[in-house]
Amino acid sequence: MSSTFFFKKKGNLKLAQKGKNTAALKRKGDGDQGDKSKIRAKKLISKFNEEISSDSETDGPIDPRDRQPHEDYEYDETPQEKKLRLAKLYLDQLKEQEEDKAEKDSFETDLVAGILQEEVLEQKGKLQRLVAKDLIPPDASEIRMLRGHKLPITCLVISPDEKYIYSAAKDCSIIKWDVESGKKLHTVPGGRKGTQDRHVGHTAHILCMAISSDGKYLAAGDMNKLIMIWEPETCKHLYTFTGHKGPVSGLSFRRGTYDLYSASHDRSVKVWNVDENAYVETLFGHQDAITGLDSLSRELCVTAGGRDRSVRVWKIAEESQLVFHGHEGSIDCIQLINEEHMITGADDGSVSLWNVNKKRPLSTVKKAHGCHGDAGLQQPHWISSVAALQNSDTVASGASSGCSHNSTVQLWKCGQNYRGLEPLFTVPVSGFVNSLKFSSSGQFLVAGVGQEHRLGRWWRLKEAKNAVYIIPLKRKLPTPEETKTAE
Repeated sequence: MSSTFFFKKKGNLKLAQKGKNTAALKRKGDGDQGDKSKIRAKKLISKFNEEISSDSETDGPIDPRDRQPHEDYEYDETPQEKKLRLAKLYLDQLKEQEEDKAEKDSFETDLVAGILQEEVLEQKGKLQRLVAKDLIPPDASEIRMLRGHKLPITCLVISPDEKYIYSAAKDCSIIKWDVESGKKLHTVPGGRKGTQDRHVGHTAHILCMAISSDGKYLAAGDMNKLIMIWEPETCKHLYTFTGHKGPVSGLSFRRGTYDLYSASHDRSVKVWNVDENAYVETLFGHQDAITGLDSLSRELCVTAGGRDRSVRVWKIAEESQLVFHGHEGSIDCIQLINEEHMITGADDGSVSLWNVNKKRPLSTVKKAHGCHGDAGLQQPHWISSVAALQNSDTVASGASSGCSHNSTVQLWKCGQNYRGLEPLFTVPVSGFVNSLKFSSSGQFLVAGVGQEHRLGRWWRLKEAKNAVYIIPLKRKLPTPEETKTAE
């Protein structure tokens, strides 16, 4: 036990001695201790970095859960940053909405401005929509023929909604047709001569028809000097106007009103108010039987004076008239293109364009439908009807010939400011083209054709058919360049 005690004591003395030696070495090497400590620190840092790099490079895939805290930390935003981001997003949305609204307002403004400009031009009579350049001739198979009248068709009108056609003929009847199906919807039969006291309807040749701009009233004039007013929807007779002393040859409603203008072979023009079933006044001036009449929205009408070779513009409110001359033959038909321009046709084969403020034609095409007969004895085809697609550059004329059943409907393009007529294409029909009407949209043209001229029985073409022809007005397909330009 005592030896163990002394052994431990001796070890302690050795440790104490070793500590003294170490302390002495420390004091001896105190001068270069700083450099050695720096080197040692660098080695430790380098080793530590190597260990981290070695630990971080793993062969297996990285577990997303290990990186989740790091990503959360990277994309987390403070409440202030979130408010700023939402504010910027809201401002961008407001800016986009304002730009869309501005663009829409600009479009609507341009649209309204365009409509107003068109209305102003229309009122001034200077509106000329360029339609003719796109029209192409229809195929023969596309032209529909509606048969129902026993005698030659003399006149027709199209309803404002373009769903119905009303035709009248020398058989004294009126037929209502459905445009889409071509079927007869209603027939007002004609009566025999002398039965006017007991028959509800016409008992003499019907020469002219007109329909009000809202489709409420249909008027028809006949050889018995009568004007009968009908309800277009049901073809119910409403009342009859009497007063003319000759056959009623022209009728027209003033657009937007129920004022009715009538012309007669008694050389007078009368004004009626259909809604009030009232006569208004009579105007005189022509020197021969009036053969045609037309009007638009102004308080005036235009008439063709037949063999007095004059065209007259009647200013109803001022009770005055303008007299125009230009044709060499009997002027048998007339139609207004707009408030300032009109087209006429005569039995000398000429078609003329007029301005209502100038007493001479702006343009005349002589022998517009060619001639017929033997060499040296040729005669021009009569112009028996004209029509105009309102406020456009497109008009049409119908010819008749007593010596040939090869009659035609000719479509024309009006030149700049209506100072010229260029032929577009012809549509062959068989018979006298007694009436022509464009649909208001310009989708089709309707022709009333008969074996005889509407105003007489100078010739009769037995090969012809008494029918209504519906001629579609086809348009060219736009080229890729035109489509790009439009866009």
